Amino acid sequence: MKNKSNTDNEIETLIKNVERYAQSALSPPRYKHSVRVANLAEKMCALYGDGNMRRGYLAGIAHDICKEQDDESLLSCAAGDGNPISVFEAERPSLLHGRAAAVMLHNDFGLVDSDILEAVAVHTFGKKGCSRLSKILFAADKIEPGRSHVTEAYLSQKLSLPLDALVKSVIQENVDYLKQKGKPVSPVTMDFLSSL
Repeated sequence: MKNKSNTDNEIETLIKNVERYAQSALSPPRYKHSVRVANLAEKMCALYGDGNMRRGYLAGIAHDICKEQDDESLLSCAAGDGNPISVFEAERPSLLHGRAAAVMLHNDFGLVDSDILEAVAVHTFGKKGCSRLSKILFAADKIEPGRSHVTEAYLSQKLSLPLDALVKSVIQENVDYLKQKGKPVSPVTMDFLSSL
């Protein structure tokens, strides 16, 4: 199946529309996080050769547009992608914000680019066999410069790695953090880790 995509002009219009929506729907700290992720994802697209860097920016600015919705809205919206909601997700509806955002981007904003939609949908858990853009957004979300553990040296070291090695190290850090906090790790994330 051929990857559907939006034109460069459509991407720029989508960026403006999604930025406007994100600014109104999200708290100021969450919006600032999204801007930092967008800027880093754009930079990583250039670094890792993922074509149109603005697609990376759009994925970043859009990834958390549903983050602050209530559980019922998230469950309802995420179900719109036609995929089953796992027990893991049903017990933690807030983790469905990526899937819900992808549905909203497609239905309300007219985004058809399947790589961007996948990147937004899977940025929370990752996904075995996902696109390069999905890997970039997954990592950018975890290592954006506003995160407390991210220093300039840390970021520089991470970005010196090949993409799969970078993603693998970010997942491992995330798994270690969740285990330390006594929180469960999604089986989808563990499959993603073992596939790299």
